[in-house]
Amino acid sequence: MQLDENYWASRYIEGKTQWDTGAITTPLKAYFEQLSDKSVSILIPGCGNAYEAEYLHQAGYKNVFLVDVSDIPLQNFARRCPDFPEEHLLHKDFFNIERTFDLIIEQTFFCALLPSQRGAYALKCAELLKDGGHLVGVLFNDELFQDHPPYGGYKEDYVRFFEPYFDFKVFDKCYNSISPRAGRELFINLIKKQF
Repeated sequence: MQLDENYWASRYIEGKTQWDTGAITTPLKAYFEQLSDKSVSILIPGCGNAYEAEYLHQAGYKNVFLVDVSDIPLQNFARRCPDFPEEHLLHKDFFNIERTFDLIIEQTFFCALLPSQRGAYALKCAELLKDGGHLVGVLFNDELFQDHPPYGGYKEDYVRFFEPYFDFKVFDKCYNSISPRAGRELFINLIKKQF
């Protein structure tokens, strides 16, 4: 299966976007409410319609960057947030980003990648983060599907990908998931290791 731009664009065009919640989800909203430094640089990979970015933008965060392999959700976001900096909308492959960030937000991107890419994802996140940077978000703790996204898995499957690059501040069952995902998510707050 080629999970390329054509694949994801067709999902948007055909309205097959079951992952789209229509609003920021509770775990990330609660996390963002604890932040105080609005100058931090934040990357949201595989951003989709990027409700998290909309929330951060409205809250005054100036250094939020979105990346998606499909231009359709980036265009959707730009229509909703016309004053968002256009140069912060990155229509490219996550694995080709070259700048660094303080914070990476994970929201249904990990499960959209082929399982064979999970090790590369963890490494790329570490490369994109500044020293002491955080990878924060939610991962499915559920079998889901094996032959198409969203690809599932469990905490014990995931730990080995992140352990080489991150210290685990939080890697546990999510207590405030939205109801369709209740009991099926892990909340992660991983800190890039110092090498």
